[in-house]
Amino acid sequence: MTVCPLCNRPSQFAFEKYGYPIHDCNDCGHRFCGIDLTVEHVNRVYNDNYFLEGGAGYKDYTAEAGLLIGHGEFYGNIMKQYTQPGTVLDIGAAAGFILQGLHNTGWTGDGIEPNQTMVAYGREEFGLNLTTGSFEDFAPAKTYDLVNMIQVVAHFYDFNRAMQTAYNALNSDGYLLIETWDFHSWIARLLGENWHEYSPPGVVHWFSEETLTDQLEKRGYRHIASGKPKKYLKSGHAKSLLEYTLAKRTLGRFLIPPMNLIPDNITIPYPTFDLFWSLYQKK
Repeated sequence: MTVCPLCNRPSQFAFEKYGYPIHDCNDCGHRFCGIDLTVEHVNRVYNDNYFLEGGAGYKDYTAEAGLLIGHGEFYGNIMKQYTQPGTVLDIGAAAGFILQGLHNTGWTGDGIEPNQTMVAYGREEFGLNLTTGSFEDFAPAKTYDLVNMIQVVAHFYDFNRAMQTAYNALNSDGYLLIETWDFHSWIARLLGENWHEYSPPGVVHWFSEETLTDQLEKRGYRHIASGKPKKYLKSGHAKSLLEYTLAKRTLGRFLIPPMNLIPDNITIPYPTFDLFWSLYQKK
C-alpha cells in the first residue's frame, strides 16, 4: 500500500505518467508521485542538464535572468502590501535571479539551492549569499521575515521536513510566500492526464490553493492572500518544454521541426490559468 507522504494515510492509484504512478490521498486529497524520494533524487534530477540541456528543464537558465529578476520584483512589490521589506530566505534559488529581484525592491537576504553550478553563477555574477544544499537538510543560522518558495513545493523530496524547516527559519510573525501549479484549475481538469505539469520524476507533488492552505494551517500558519502571478518565459524555454512533451507522442514528433524555426530569444507571456501564489503568516 502506498501512503500519502504528507499525512501518512492510505492513497489510491489515479493514473500512470511516463511510467510513474500518480496517487491521490484518501484523507487529505493530496496528489503525488508514488515513488520513494530521497536527497539523491534531488541531486539526480536538478543537475546541470536540468538548467542547461533542455528537456523537462531549461535550454539555458541564465538566458531567463531578466525575466526572473522581474518576477522577483513582482513579488517584492506584492509583499509591500502586507509588510515592510526585511530579510528573506529564498528556497530553490538557482542562480539567484528571483532573490536579486527581491533585493531590488528593498529586501535583503540569502538563498539555498542544490545545484552547485547555479550557486557559483549567482555568487560570481551578483555577489549573492547562496548556499548549496537541499532545504530539507538546511539548518539556518538565523531567522527571517520572509521565506520565499517560487516553483519549489512541487519538487520537495520531503514536504513535511521542508515545511518544518521553513517554520523554524521564520521570525515569530514572519511570512511564507509560495507559487505553484494548481491541479484543480480548469485547464488541468480539462486536460486530465495530459496536463503538462504531470511530469514526474521532476514534479512529484501537485497542490491546489485549498489543499496547500489546509496543509499549512495544520502546520502553524494562517492564510493571508492569494492571487495569479504574471509570468513570462523565453521562446527557447517554451520550445524545449514542448519538444520534451511532444517527442513522447507519435503525431507530436512531426511538429518539432517547424517549431524549431522560431528564434529562442522571444519573450512570451505565460497564460497563468493553472498557477497561483499564496501568502501565509506564522501564527
